[in-house]
Amino acid sequence: MSNPVYVLGGYQTDFAKVWSRNGQDISDMTRESTLGTLAACQLEPAQIESIHVGNAFGEIQRQQAHLGAMVAQMVPELWGVPAMRHEGACASSSLGILSAMAEIEAGRYDCVLVLGVEEFKNVPGDIASQNQNAAAWQGHEGIDCKFMWPAVFGLLAQEYDRRYGLDRRYLNRIAEINYTNAKRNPLAQTRKWNHDPLAFTDDDEANPVIEPGTRRQDCGQITDGACGVVLASARFAQEHARRHGHGLEKLARIAGWGHRNAGLRLKDKIERSAGADYVFPHLRQALEDTWRRAGVPGVQAMDGIETHDCFTTTEYMAIDHLGLTPPGQSWQAVEDGRIAPGGSCPINMSGGLIGCGHPVGATGTRLLLDAARQVTGQAGECQIDGARRLQTLNIGGSCATVVSFVVDRQD
Repeated sequence: MSNPVYVLGGYQTDFAKVWSRNGQDISDMTRESTLGTLAACQLEPAQIESIHVGNAFGEIQRQQAHLGAMVAQMVPELWGVPAMRHEGACASSSLGILSAMAEIEAGRYDCVLVLGVEEFKNVPGDIASQNQNAAAWQGHEGIDCKFMWPAVFGLLAQEYDRRYGLDRRYLNRIAEINYTNAKRNPLAQTRKWNHDPLAFTDDDEANPVIEPGTRRQDCGQITDGACGVVLASARFAQEHARRHGHGLEKLARIAGWGHRNAGLRLKDKIERSAGADYVFPHLRQALEDTWRRAGVPGVQAMDGIETHDCFTTTEYMAIDHLGLTPPGQSWQAVEDGRIAPGGSCPINMSGGLIGCGHPVGATGTRLLLDAARQVTGQAGECQIDGARRLQTLNIGGSCATVVSFVVDRQD
């Protein structure tokens, strides 16, 4: 990329908090994440020139749309700043990041706020689960199930088994790694959870089947939460850094990006990739686009990954699409420990969606923020020693929307 975009900083709410129990809602998340992000970046509201909000299910969960305007409603100092909302299922706030980057690269603005916000815990779990089906093709998926997304990614597990063979031990190990990582993350939803010794096995009581191909510990944790970042041009970032007594080398930058889409229906994607090297060729293309724009040869240039693990099968799929193993051989990277802490390419030191939590519209910004914290040495107990470059992968629906970023630190 000829015009890298810098990450001045960001803020994440506590993903274990259930806002409705405190008499609060998505508007309060918006206020906290906005003010927290400004404070973390040492910015005044007057310095924000544009705002992007990622949210997937506000209309269904809270009957609240028009969330771009919610920011100024809750933080009046931002009254008059242009704002817009983005929806792309679980990739909603990654689309906000892409739009903010485009504005900066085009020279429209130099300093842009991107928020992701989502509220799920204000309704019973079964209703929230049904609401999430809006990210699939309603009435056309052709899957007989009670829970759509466990069924969809259970079918992905079955497809891997059909094409390459799949040993569930490796899915259980992915879940165990991510839950363990989350215990070191002070903002993770599951940081205080304890598991039965048999939870990471195929024991039908400790780890029951939810839908064919998916057991309880395979599932990411839908939760409430918000996360914000501020993106800036090189000019603004350099001046901002100078005012605070350091150089650009202290800031993370987005060095490359990739964005691809496919259709909504899972079975169409599976059928179209029959005979291909990868189950999701368009996802592989998005990753290749990201490496090309970042000027790196591939995943071997990464010190770690923050990837979408709405289910263990999603991470298993990401491992081979990223090129950590040949297609269909993701088990190798699980078995030899390279994705675990201390491995050559740790995945989801934050805990991922399984351990940290998955407030759908906020996941894209959370992935970016954690990657930025890693490369600037600010990840605390989740830190990868010496990390200089990370990659994110964020997907919406059954890999219908795919966004990836390479985040690094300038030498």
